[in-house]
Amino acid sequence: MSEDYLWDRSGPPDPEIERLERALAPLRYRHRPELLRRAPGLVRDTPRRAWWAAAAAVVLAAAGMSRFAAPRPRATAWQVINLEGAARMGGQSAALTMQLRAGEAVRTAAGSQVSLQAAEVGRIDLGPGSELRAATDRKLLLRRGTLHAFIWAPPREFVVDTPGARAVDLGCEYTLNVDTAGNGLIRVSLGWVAFEFGGHESFIPAGAQCVTHRAGGPGIPFYEDATGDFRSALHEFEAGDGAALPRLLAAARPRDGLTLWHLLTRANGADRGRVFDRFAQLVPLSQDVSRDAVMHKDAHALDLCWDGLGLENTSWWRGWERRWSE
Repeated sequence: MSEDYLWDRSGPPDPEIERLERALAPLRYRHRPELLRRAPGLVRDTPRRAWWAAAAAVVLAAAGMSRFAAPRPRATAWQVINLEGAARMGGQSAALTMQLRAGEAVRTAAGSQVSLQAAEVGRIDLGPGSELRAATDRKLLLRRGTLHAFIWAPPREFVVDTPGARAVDLGCEYTLNVDTAGNGLIRVSLGWVAFEFGGHESFIPAGAQCVTHRAGGPGIPFYEDATGDFRSALHEFEAGDGAALPRLLAAARPRDGLTLWHLLTRANGADRGRVFDRFAQLVPLSQDVSRDAVMHKDAHALDLCWDGLGLENTSWWRGWERRWSE
């Protein structure tokens, strides 16, 4: 047998090979036009069959996609109980009894407000031009606008994040404002709120308020009935004007020891010494308080200074400093 015949059929054929070719002839490859010529009915049926095959493929693909489509976010316990004006929730118009889902936002229009309630947590009223997003039943994010919260959940279980701080409820009622730049102000009317961000922490009791900055976190709390001179000097000091400190200390009352205590944790060097000396004049301190320890920001010494304010004991509010991992 010539190998040329097996390669390109150029050599003399071999009888055995020819018989094998004839036996396998029905199975040989045929070009499609040749098949269509031999089966004219197939030409007529092909478009119809192709259409049905394409339709079947679309149906199967849709069924597969629906099977593996992501489920809707779970509903939180927050439910709309009052609505005035227009509001959007999860991309649709808000309505009474609607539930806020995890990851969804509530947005109120100008002149509108919406109230939500969670049976085991509390009630929140969202003011005009606000945006609130839910992470869980006990963790919300206020991006902008005004939120009034009345919380009856146990302390430390409910938090509201803002661009500049995290507000941790310690059993309270408060109003939180966040402007379009991400800066905010909290006013506490009942109980306590802890503000925390970037290692700075502020503890705000009823009757006090505290600003928060998107870049710098929570500011230094002060009582709403503080004198104008005291508030003005505090604002200037927080803005970086160290020359305002003597005026701030001179205008401080015993009640303003709340502000001075926070200054003890943030003032540096000689400024901390001046703050402590004024604090010791205004607040009755235990004999165990050491000026040197306060100058070195000793945690136990600072706790003893706090206890001298006559507010909640540090053993109560230190418990709020848990990490929120939800």
